[in-house]
Amino acid sequence: MAFQPIVDLDRREIHAYEALVRGPNGESAGQVLERVTDDLLYRFDQACRVKAIEQASRLGIQESLSINFLPNAVYEPEACIQATLEASRRVGFPLDRLIFEVVESEQITDREHLHDIITAYRRMGFRVALDDFGTGYANLDLLTELTPDKLKLDRQLIKGCHRDTRRQALIDAMVVATRRLGITLIAEGVEEAGEARWLHQAGIRLQQGFFFARPAVDALAGDLEPAFAAVLDPPLRTGVSRCR
Repeated sequence: MAFQPIVDLDRREIHAYEALVRGPNGESAGQVLERVTDDLLYRFDQACRVKAIEQASRLGIQESLSINFLPNAVYEPEACIQATLEASRRVGFPLDRLIFEVVESEQITDREHLHDIITAYRRMGFRVALDDFGTGYANLDLLTELTPDKLKLDRQLIKGCHRDTRRQALIDAMVVATRRLGITLIAEGVEEAGEARWLHQAGIRLQQGFFFARPAVDALAGDLEPAFAAVLDPPLRTGVSRCR
């Protein structure tokens, strides 16, 4: 299991960590999922949740923990959450710090079922995030149906946004829409200081990506202050002014 921080630029601190599945040889979550057959989805989903909570507790994570889940592996929300609840209680990880994030590669074949899952999780006090908005299955139609607590803009929309007025127009529209809907917006896949700086100026304080920290296997992020400074602190002017 790898952990990648989601930073809060306004506070210059880590807002949360996302737990990301990794294979024994560093394989990505997508590569691992390709080898999981349908009959093993439930066990895989449960094992990943428990592993994420156990490792987060062992690493001493004090921030919120975002855990990916597979909607098609949840046959009944109240029953399928029990292993997660037990793991949290066993290691002492507060339930109010858990965020459940819909896996981006998971095709949403039954939206009513996903709506029921999100409703049940919220009733239990959890927050829910919709990942990779702007590509794949995370679209406007799904957003209006589910209204998640958090929405993560996809890297394809973020890439080069500080140089692309078309991307800027779309992102600006999402900032306005999510504010009106009461949804917290997160920019993921941020890889350049220019991207981070423009996004922050556009009103997106929560960001995630290689620019801040790569996912670290069984470890937490190092010093993020240089990244914060590159985005938030104005550059020093060159040259020396003469005193008169």
